[in-house]
Amino acid sequence: MPVVSVAMAVRSGGINEATNEKGISHFLEHLLFKGTRNRRTQKQIAEDIEKNGGELNGFTEELVTAYWCKMPFKKLGIALDVLSDLVKNPLFDAKELEKERKVIFEEIKKYKDNPAAHVVDKINESLYKLPFGTPLIGNYKTLSSLNRDKILKKFEEIYKPNNMVLCVVGNAKFEELVRFAEKNFGKQKGNVKRFEIKKRNLIKIEKRKGIDQANLIFAYHVPVLGSGKSYAAEVLNTLMVSGMSSRLFLEIREKRNLAYTVVGASEINKDFAYNVIRVGTTKEKVNKVKEIILEEFKKVADSLTKQELESVKEQLTGNHQISMEDSVIQMTNLLLYEVNGKVRDFYNFEKNIRKVKLEDVKNLAKIKNYSFFALVPE
Repeated sequence: MPVVSVAMAVRSGGINEATNEKGISHFLEHLLFKGTRNRRTQKQIAEDIEKNGGELNGFTEELVTAYWCKMPFKKLGIALDVLSDLVKNPLFDAKELEKERKVIFEEIKKYKDNPAAHVVDKINESLYKLPFGTPLIGNYKTLSSLNRDKILKKFEEIYKPNNMVLCVVGNAKFEELVRFAEKNFGKQKGNVKRFEIKKRNLIKIEKRKGIDQANLIFAYHVPVLGSGKSYAAEVLNTLMVSGMSSRLFLEIREKRNLAYTVVGASEINKDFAYNVIRVGTTKEKVNKVKEIILEEFKKVADSLTKQELESVKEQLTGNHQISMEDSVIQMTNLLLYEVNGKVRDFYNFEKNIRKVKLEDVKNLAKIKNYSFFALVPE
């Protein structure tokens, strides 16, 4: 392809934050775009990518913080220069820091004001105890406590070569990338903290004035990556809530007309893993939707057929092949597999899905404990 997608990432995110510093990884992501020793302003950073035909962005996950761009392949050198500058030479200008803190406060408000986004923010809180059970973005209290010294200290602890990953997808030569990395990065070692992840299951209803629809999430713990059962969890999620042919879409929306939105996702990593279902419905039907979800899981546990299982496997492997068409999606997936420990498993995805056994999916569908959160009109 005539393009490359390039990411410079650090193996640290929300999972590595203490309760009193929640949101610092995401704050760092914002601040690295505000200026470096070589590019003093956000405008200079953005122009070096965008005026060369590229797009620039970043993201913070629980396990990784990444800075990426997509460029015409002939501009790969510019992409590497800009991204390495971001992760090596940030200014952390005091005035820009305070300005960006206000930007993130507005981001928090945006998520809270959007009922669908708000319930997604509640997933970790519903499934895990502190410190992990806090939204990735943090909150007003933690973000207000993060001064320049704390942020600089965090940066110096974790943004070191042994914690970093360079990922390139597209028309590029591997040997040249290796030479670039060896020339521009030394062998300094940083320290990424780890905190114990403790599971829990909460059921909570929150009321709010000024909304017309109830939004709910139904989430449950599944086997972590590397356990041997995680691919069965992905199959179960696809069967239940992936696409218009999924069981819950057909039952909740098409058959009973109780919702417009019926979606779900698998969040499966080496340290934590869960499946989640999100539905938008009327206030009076929240409990009914939850009953339907539990009923469908029971049906799967009792009577899932080999034919239906093979059909879902075909869907998953086909979706994986389609995702390979987009270099940004492939780049992101490669990063996540790398920080989870086995990047080559990305290329073994189809084989691992096809190995999933009927009994494993049926056993996972025997939901004993789950978390539930709903935001409903007052």
